[in-house]
Amino acid sequence: MFPTVIKLIPFIEAIGIIAFCISGFIRAQQRKFDSVGVFIIGFVTAFGGGTLRDILLDRRPFYWVEHQNYVIAIFVCSLLAGKTLDFMHRVLSRKGMIVADALGLGLFTITSTAIALDAHMPYFVAAMLGVIGAAFGGVIRDILCGDTPLLLTDSRPYASCAFIGAWIYIALLHFNANDIVSLLISSSLIVVFRLVSVKLRLEVPKGF
Repeated sequence: MFPTVIKLIPFIEAIGIIAFCISGFIRAQQRKFDSVGVFIIGFVTAFGGGTLRDILLDRRPFYWVEHQNYVIAIFVCSLLAGKTLDFMHRVLSRKGMIVADALGLGLFTITSTAIALDAHMPYFVAAMLGVIGAAFGGVIRDILCGDTPLLLTDSRPYASCAFIGAWIYIALLHFNANDIVSLLISSSLIVVFRLVSVKLRLEVPKGF
């Protein structure tokens, strides 16, 4: 149904991996972890959501097993944790981190949704797996850092941005839009939704 997107997934996910790994490294710096801690946090942030997605889809081998170069790169960066994190601290502001995280959210949501659809999952399940693939690496990161996951405590839209974006992607494909155009539109909208919600301090209605 969308072979071009499936072929491009390694390239697209590479960008998302870099974005999420950076956010994991910064969190590890904030917690003053050593090189081992930096590697673990960077790894689970980058690959945790995608691995959980693949487990639920019974998809093997895992992405990071097929593309071990990313794991090696994270490992090397973690060994140089001090210099790496100092460089990131100088180059990336807090706003830059928010943008990187939003970019990872947008890209991983759509690639995870596309993988679920390619596995013939129902639309709703595919959208949920899109959210899981994009957001649950951050959940694992927060738990390992001893924090309540931001996904559960941050009132600003995050998972909801991913869920809406996944449905936009599904709708575009349903109406026979070009697969690449659908990916670009939906992932871009997720990024925009997230950044606008942070900028305007929009909040998700509380459950009670």
